[in-house]
Amino acid sequence: MARVEMTMPKMGESIMEGTVLKWLKQVGDAIEQDESVLEVATDKVDTEVPATHAGTLAEILVQEGQVVAVGAPIAVIETEVGAAASAASSAPAPAAPAPMLASANGNASASDVPYLPALDGPDDAQAADGAPHMPGRFLSPLVLSIAREEKVSLSALEYLPGTGKENRVTKKDILDYVAAGKPSLVPQAPAALPTPAASPAPAAPAPRPAAPAAVAAPAPSANNQAPAAKPAPSVSGGHELVEMDRMRKMIAQRMVDSKRIAPHVTSFVEADVTELVNWRNKHKDAYKKREGENLTFTPIFIQAVARAIQDFPNINVSVEGDYIIKKKDINIGIAVALPSGNLIVPVIHRANQLNLNGLSKKVNDLANRARTNKLTPADLEGGTYTLSNVGSFGNVMGTPIIMQPQVAIMAVGAITKKPAVIETPQGDLIGVRQFMFLSHSYDHRVVDGSLGGMFVRKVADYLEQFDPNTTI
Repeated sequence: MARVEMTMPKMGESIMEGTVLKWLKQVGDAIEQDESVLEVATDKVDTEVPATHAGTLAEILVQEGQVVAVGAPIAVIETEVGAAASAASSAPAPAAPAPMLASANGNASASDVPYLPALDGPDDAQAADGAPHMPGRFLSPLVLSIAREEKVSLSALEYLPGTGKENRVTKKDILDYVAAGKPSLVPQAPAALPTPAASPAPAAPAPRPAAPAAVAAPAPSANNQAPAAKPAPSVSGGHELVEMDRMRKMIAQRMVDSKRIAPHVTSFVEADVTELVNWRNKHKDAYKKREGENLTFTPIFIQAVARAIQDFPNINVSVEGDYIIKKKDINIGIAVALPSGNLIVPVIHRANQLNLNGLSKKVNDLANRARTNKLTPADLEGGTYTLSNVGSFGNVMGTPIIMQPQVAIMAVGAITKKPAVIETPQGDLIGVRQFMFLSHSYDHRVVDGSLGGMFVRKVADYLEQFDPNTTI
């Protein structure tokens, strides 16, 4: 029998790690190639990971709830002897150290070590400044990068209270720590730890704390207040304390980051979409009968946005430092509200190459799979522009927040009937028309008011000039 290491696969661009949610197979279970073995959560989507080889699950290397870097071993599969050659070429030798793990003394460089395993020796967990610290704590590549730039010591990182899962240090935690002036987080006399009689520290005067809980709750000192404990539920009955789920925490962080990164400006245009509404009312029943799907306004909006991007390609860009990256593909994300109340943005890739029927099918497919948690990482990556239909909630307009690293987003409001002046060869008349507002938020670093305003006006023009003879 050959033993093959199964590693954490790459599940999309910019995804460097994943959290093991649940093992679908147990040690000793027979598995087929491409059969789902475990569920993994990334910062984009939850997904199942298939087996790389057929055989028997011999060993599970990562427990549920643990965060693992892409490329790190997660399991060992025993395969038939004939698979040995394949194993030798596709998997690293089990005895070789994983490239993403720290060395035994915990001193691997931050640029190479997104994951720090627990250490065994009592004296090998000393920070560069000699202060005792807690090994075994996950530090993401982003946190380590910020730490290097801001000159935050390893010992401070290991004592820094984290708000992420299992007290994990998030980007917000380290930025808040830097903004607070990097206060001391380690005892003032690292050479001799406090004794039980002088401090509420652990009874045994070990050179370092032994329990992971000490990372999140170090003993208080004269210059260091203990981290705030998790708030207790209200005893008065007037409030309920509900912790954000993982997706809501990510949404909150990304929205804050976007407002911090991009100076937002929003322009508004009102469009007369009477012809469009009449066309959709005429065809929706036949389309439903023929395709078994609803014909919504969203694909029509996406088609108009894609055409406008072709007219104004400088909207289809991103910013990296002092450079503007122009995107050739027009990949439009659509904001989808989930039953949980959270929001997710699947992407229609190369939307400008799809006709109206193709867009309609793509929109329905992505929306349905989003609501049933069936999206893949590929469905969520590569977006260059985003559309949010706030009209589906009865809102007439909104001021959407840009999806980084994009530079613009559009919200379409509810379509409502209004009295309007209608110009005719015989003179002006008052009639009832269908109107909607378009709200266009854009990054004022690279999109000025003229470009942002002309773009949303062009989208409105395409909607107002919709051809009533269009076939679908």
